[in-house]
Amino acid sequence: MNLQLTGHHLEITPALREYVLSKFSRISNHFDHVIDVKVTMSVEKLAQKVEATLHVPGNDLHATCSDENMYSAIDMLTDKLDRQVLKHKEKHGDHHKSGGAVKHQLSS
Repeated sequence: MNLQLTGHHLEITPALREYVLSKFSRISNHFDHVIDVKVTMSVEKLAQKVEATLHVPGNDLHATCSDENMYSAIDMLTDKLDRQVLKHKEKHGDHHKSGGAVKHQLSS
């Protein structure tokens, strides 16, 4: 997984980079085929804003979250992206795996 972090009116500290990496590793545990992740962190007056785009085969997933605290905004963002990845995984999963069991039940 290629992770690109960008700060807008914000310096990306090593602690912030490690926190983002640890949170996005959970997403890569759920779905192995994440190609690229672009994360943009910005400060707008009193709000800390985080945007991310995940490039997965067949789709691009995008989410935006803002909060007073950057770390809680990252938490909300990864939760939102995790739900999107699981939904994408369900849609594009192999639908033919359980086909034999239904035919076997109908013929009995």
